[in-house]
Amino acid sequence: MPTPLPDPSTRSARVRRRAGFSLIEIMAVVVIMALLMGLVGANVLGRLDVARVETTRGQIKNLESALAFYQMDNGRFPTTEQGLAALIVRPTSAPEPRNYKPGGYLASKTAPKDAWGEIFQYQAPGTHNPESFDIWSYGANAQPGGSETDADIGNWEAEAG
Repeated sequence: MPTPLPDPSTRSARVRRRAGFSLIEIMAVVVIMALLMGLVGANVLGRLDVARVETTRGQIKNLESALAFYQMDNGRFPTTEQGLAALIVRPTSAPEPRNYKPGGYLASKTAPKDAWGEIFQYQAPGTHNPESFDIWSYGANAQPGGSETDADIGNWEAEAG
């Protein structure tokens, strides 16, 4: 005698019950994902601060190079009053540059900013570099002094590494 086929309405009910996830299972997955994102997020944010410091150091190196070209063309560095804007626009205050490069010394036509969006500080002659200039960023807190990512970053520092 042939085996009777199961009632289709009962079979589909069992399949439907097995096809989805329970609320407990979904909540467990969400909790696990939140924990993983918390761990990853903390590591990424820590690296972001380090990346900003390194980016600012690189920007200072680029400004040093532009100032060296300015000095080669004009026989001196811009004064503190002329500032880093002298790399973008020909200074009109004394001492005026002798051989200012048309177009300036930076590709950007805006005042250079550090990785936190603050304008770099410039002093010539420098306190730390009395024969040339000081360029620095006040760091993450945009205030003099500080420690870690809030510390000032200047061209007088030894290479970090």
